This record gives sequence, structure tokens and C-alpha cells, in this order.
Amino acid sequence: MEFARTRRVDALSVLVLLGIALSVVLMALGGSPRLLLMRESMASGAIGIVFLLSLAMRRPLTFYLARATVAREGEGGAARFEALWDERPALRRSIRLMTAVWGLGLTGENALRSWLAWHWPIERFLVVSPFIGYAIYGALTVWTLMYRKKLQRRATATPTAAVRP
Repeated sequence: MEFARTRRVDALSVLVLLGIALSVVLMALGGSPRLLLMRESMASGAIGIVFLLSLAMRRPLTFYLARATVAREGEGGAARFEALWDERPALRRSIRLMTAVWGLGLTGENALRSWLAWHWPIERFLVVSPFIGYAIYGALTVWTLMYRKKLQRRATATPTAAVRP
């Protein structure tokens, strides 16, 4: 929908499609029951690795997610966000920190659930695994919202000063 309207690829949509594609590929590979238990977390783990690898780029993955969010909030939001990226080193540090936290969180979730899938009885894994995913995704989301709010408070307290993470 976003692409049809603006002729720009939305980073969040690409992530969702990547996750679905990875899940389909992993499902097609089949495998043992334990491998099937790991399928969902393998997709999120792969996305976590993409987050971490994007830290080597000039603009990490979270930059594109944040820009897409700002673009949806108002006219000229993407251009304004690009300008802030160029002007404020603190914004660049904050975006890189968010990228690292999400990358580590997603790969950590994959590692934990993979270990549990291979070492726990399947019945126990099926009961506990969803709660692990909810807890990790919930913690990452809460941390992101709190961190964003902290950055916004700093920006309004000192509008001319650079925001520090």
C-alpha cells in the first residue's frame, strides 16, 4: 500500500515480508519435530542478524524503520528525519543503540528458544516457548518506548542542544 502511494519501500513491510519468506522456506525444508519447533524463532533470529549486520552500514536498519514512522506522522517527515540524521550525532548514536538492542534481543531469543527446543521435552517447550517470545518482544518494545520518550524529553528540555542517548 505504501509503495503504491509514495513509490517508496517501507522498511517495516520489508521486515514483515522477510519474516514470512523465511518461515515459508524453513517450513518447506521440513525436518525433525525439534527443528520445526525452532522455525518461528529462526526467522526472528535471522532478522536480528540483519539488524546487527546493518550496524556496519552508513544507516542501520532502525534508521529506515524510524524514518518510515516519521514519514507516516506528517508531510515532509522523512526529509526532516534525514536532515536530523545529518545534523545530530546524538540521533545517530541513539538509532545505532536501538539497532544493537533489537539485534541482540532477537538473536538472543533465537538462541534461547533453539537451546530449549533441543534440550527440553517437546511438551514443556510448547507450553513455555510462547511466553518467552512474548516476554522478550514485550521487553524490547517497552525499552524502545521508554528510550524514545527519554530522548523526546531531552530534546524538548534543550531544543538547541544535541540529544544524547
